[in-house]
Amino acid sequence: MAQLIADRRDVDFVLHEQIGTVDHELFEEFNKKTIDLIVSEARNLAIKEILPTFKDGDEIGCTLENGEVTTPDSFKRAWELYCEGEWLAMCDDPEVGGQGMPKTVGCAALEYMVGANSAFMLYYGMTHGAAKLVEAFGDETQKKLYMKKMFAGEWGGTMLLTESEAGSDVGALTTTATLKEDGTYAINGSKIFISAGEHDLCENIIHPVLARIEGAPAGTRGISLFLVPKYHVNEDGSLGDFNNVVCTGLEEKMGIHGNATASLSLGEKGECIGTLLGEENKGMPEMFQMMNEARAFVGMQGFAVASASYMYALDYARTRLQGRSMTAGKDATAKSVPIIQHPDVKRQLMNMKVYTEGMRSLIYYYGKCSDIVHTTGDETLKAETAALIEVLTPIVKGYITDKSLEICSHGVQVYGGYGYISEYPVEQLMRDSRIFMIYEGTNGIQAMDLLGRKLAMNKGASFAYFIDQIKKTVAEAKETEGVEALAEKVAHVVSRLEELAADMGQRSRSDKALNAYAFAHPFLEITGDVTFAWMLLWRAMVAAPKLAKKVGSLERDAVAAKAAKNKDAAFYDGQIQSAKFFINTILPSTCGKMDAVFEGDTCLEDIQELSFGSK
Repeated sequence: MAQLIADRRDVDFVLHEQIGTVDHELFEEFNKKTIDLIVSEARNLAIKEILPTFKDGDEIGCTLENGEVTTPDSFKRAWELYCEGEWLAMCDDPEVGGQGMPKTVGCAALEYMVGANSAFMLYYGMTHGAAKLVEAFGDETQKKLYMKKMFAGEWGGTMLLTESEAGSDVGALTTTATLKEDGTYAINGSKIFISAGEHDLCENIIHPVLARIEGAPAGTRGISLFLVPKYHVNEDGSLGDFNNVVCTGLEEKMGIHGNATASLSLGEKGECIGTLLGEENKGMPEMFQMMNEARAFVGMQGFAVASASYMYALDYARTRLQGRSMTAGKDATAKSVPIIQHPDVKRQLMNMKVYTEGMRSLIYYYGKCSDIVHTTGDETLKAETAALIEVLTPIVKGYITDKSLEICSHGVQVYGGYGYISEYPVEQLMRDSRIFMIYEGTNGIQAMDLLGRKLAMNKGASFAYFIDQIKKTVAEAKETEGVEALAEKVAHVVSRLEELAADMGQRSRSDKALNAYAFAHPFLEITGDVTFAWMLLWRAMVAAPKLAKKVGSLERDAVAAKAAKNKDAAFYDGQIQSAKFFINTILPSTCGKMDAVFEGDTCLEDIQELSFGSK
């Protein structure tokens, strides 16, 4: 299988030319040379060790026998090398065993690793998120016993939220916690859909579990969070007896077969003990820290899989000879050409290109925002940027994963019939990508979050700050030769988004609330479209002066002649063409979607349940 995951030139462009890293003493050792070395090492690990697990995970998968799960043998070597390289805590504080690197750099490293095998990297995602919970809310004993071993990858982690009857309505859970004389809790209940819930990559697994203490209020207000280890941990850190966290089943899934999606029973076959993490009845706010990290990671999964699909499709289209050029006319001697020369294939590749590039820029920017919050001494900037992260989260999770499936579908289509065959990787990538739209709150829930919470956050100031960041780029682009006209078009759409946001916010708080939420997902898609127009315009704005310098002008014939021979010129020209394609051919559809949302047709409210059809 070809070793294709991400476009290194584009990774370097976003890291060093567009987004950049935060200039702070905490990151002073991470100069360009060091960053490039880190990305190269991540790429090598991804290609040499993680990518070979891609097919194994899909074809061998995970097996359950007597309550124990076995992963493919190749996973064990990859996990060992991954942990030896201290990649799991690469962006965390050195005091907890981390490397302290900027999130932007971590995003580049993760892109390669997740793109190599998203199912394998779920073991990382769950473990890191659980370790951060212990770091944030654990007492000194919990931190001493669990935290460093989890950040080192010696012990795994999960998140136990969902139950069969509750589904996304976490407040309806039935798992209970009964206080014991020694201050611990007896945990009883069952959880489902637990990614990395049981496996043999680590000697212990630490489960953050949502449960209700007896007598606590109903709903989410009465939920607490507990740490429940698979094996008890003694005071000296050694492992004790089995804690009766029993794996009762593994889901047979459409994709990500290499990750154990488990059903777990706690306390059914013997006492299961947990310790309170944080405060009583504060479980949901505490767990949201992990959920928000998980949502960002799911966005990364969607992006990395889409990037891999694009790279495979691009390579295939450049090498697959089929059909004569449309300009060959009736020349019977004309030879077959690479399919990338056919307009419809080129159209699909362009769709894949622009969305992949928009994803990369947005995810790295999201990472940089986290670095700003972590390092700035300006309290106003810190608060505004933290709120901006919250506004961007449903876009990173929801919009990116929606588009990921589209990109992976294009990847299959570019391959034609071969794309539907498991011999080629794009078939598996498409199956693997489908779950990302469901993970960590379905994309419908992400849309409701954007409309119901993020628009109103800080009385609308947070969404306004998000709009202001776009306007700053647009204003600069208007002064940049070669992209002025594109900037004007984006400015118009941004103004309409402001009007639509105000209208939707007002509607959602009125007797037309049902109508507003019927259009929540289209509103998320519109906001995502505008965000990607921002990212792609920003790219073009950076690229245009550099292209002009290389060519001597931005005159089209001169640029085309230079780009045909010079990789740098071709790359910068490609950034401008990406922005043109998105802004000139996709963004007009966004305006049409805005028209529909403004109109607010009531058919979804008016249609009766029986009108959908009968048995």
